[in-house]
Amino acid sequence: MTAGPALVLVGAPGAGKTTIGRACARRLGVAFADTDHLIEMAAGRKVADIFVDDGEPAFRALEKDAVATALQEESGVLSLGGGAVLDAGSRALLLAHRVVWLRVSVSDAARRVGLNASRPLLVGNVRGTLASLLEERTPLYEEVSDAVVDTDARSVDAVTDDVLAALAALGGPRAESLA
Repeated sequence: MTAGPALVLVGAPGAGKTTIGRACARRLGVAFADTDHLIEMAAGRKVADIFVDDGEPAFRALEKDAVATALQEESGVLSLGGGAVLDAGSRALLLAHRVVWLRVSVSDAARRVGLNASRPLLVGNVRGTLASLLEERTPLYEEVSDAVVDTDARSVDAVTDDVLAALAALGGPRAESLA
């Protein structure tokens, strides 16, 4: 296992990455970091403002750098933005870490995110956009994940229990990272 976070969470917007990440970090007694928050701190602006002012490509470049840095420097629980898996370099880096995909359905994700203006990709047709995002990203989440935990209609405690059980079961590095 390379240095870096004890656990990385990936998943679509509304999957609960931040909420579950914080809960896991509390239970493990470690720090929690979220790449979207790290980007906002470094840029001095909200993610939504970066999207509007600079465009998605500019945000994705910041995200790629934030993911690479966080995978080296963070030591606790790390939550990635929903689109972080779009970058092939980020996916390659994730193969050396313990990654749990928080899987969510379109209906639960839409209910959770609602009309949240801080999620710039979801403005407008939330359900349709989420369905497209899930279709595009599901194979990528599968590619980088060691375990999958469903979050639909489940409590934070139940999902956290399953994530920590998956983490305990993982133990060592991914086989692909040893090749």
